[in-house]
Amino acid sequence: MEKIEHKMVAVNGLNMHIAELGQGPTILFIHGFPELWYSWRHQMVYLAERGYRAVAPDLRGYGDTTGAPLNDPSKFSILHLVGDVVALLEAIAPNEEKVFVVAHDWGALIAWHLCLFRPDKVKALVNLSVHFSKRNPKMNVVEGLKAIYGEDHYISRFQVPGEIEAEFAPIGAKSVLKKILTYRDPAPFYFPKGKGLEAIPDAPVALSSWLSEEELDYYANKFEQTGFTGAVNYYRALPINWELTAPWTGAQVKVPTKFIVGEFDLVYHIPGAKEYIHNGGFKKDVPLLEEVVVLEGAAHFVSQERPHEISKHIYDFIQKF
Repeated sequence: MEKIEHKMVAVNGLNMHIAELGQGPTILFIHGFPELWYSWRHQMVYLAERGYRAVAPDLRGYGDTTGAPLNDPSKFSILHLVGDVVALLEAIAPNEEKVFVVAHDWGALIAWHLCLFRPDKVKALVNLSVHFSKRNPKMNVVEGLKAIYGEDHYISRFQVPGEIEAEFAPIGAKSVLKKILTYRDPAPFYFPKGKGLEAIPDAPVALSSWLSEEELDYYANKFEQTGFTGAVNYYRALPINWELTAPWTGAQVKVPTKFIVGEFDLVYHIPGAKEYIHNGGFKKDVPLLEEVVVLEGAAHFVSQERPHEISKHIYDFIQKF
């Protein structure tokens, strides 16, 4: 880890923190919620050792990246997030027409939209956990999930500015992150009002075997400094994303793609997800989808839970290009 270099880059009105390792074709790693560049620490080392340049930013509102207006969720729209990525690529890889992209969770959502908006920027994509989701012209995703899961579902509970932050505050960042990062239940995530994190069962062991106390502290220290507003604003911008992405209704992702998901990932267990992924719907929307991998026994945070396996899956795929 000590070889990883850290720098700040002026990007789309932000001062973006990036971690970087290695020389060669660029692989951009995009993290999810509630994570940081640090989620890719294992993959960065593995791929740098094999002749690639691994770059992982802290996204808008996260970690050491500064400049995002936290009091305005509309500034966390998918157009802002993809804009950040495009500007970052211009800054760090001006001589590479296309780069490899590897992404997880919210990062995967950003990567799908990067490929919709700017396929000219992406050589090949490896997305983890969150499959492509077609825009529903009749209903935005927040309303759709509320209809399925009700008001206590985490995405519904994240909508009101300041509300979930106030519930998290007395619990502390470390306890919040421990609950979320070690969550292994394929059932949906609920934060009932007034109960907060108590509603979420504890991990079966004190900490998951893949997440040490020291690693948890790295996340906790960063979120203690920044709070959770930036991260939660991504969810608050979902309704505006639905409005802004109307021009791409029915559009296909035309980038060579590999998709990896854990058997116990809660996203894989959303009603209809497995059928969509395995019965032809996914392939229809992402015609260059080359491989779908379901990791037996794995849950949501696969890049950290199964670091070597994920690194190898990435390497095996991108070396074909």
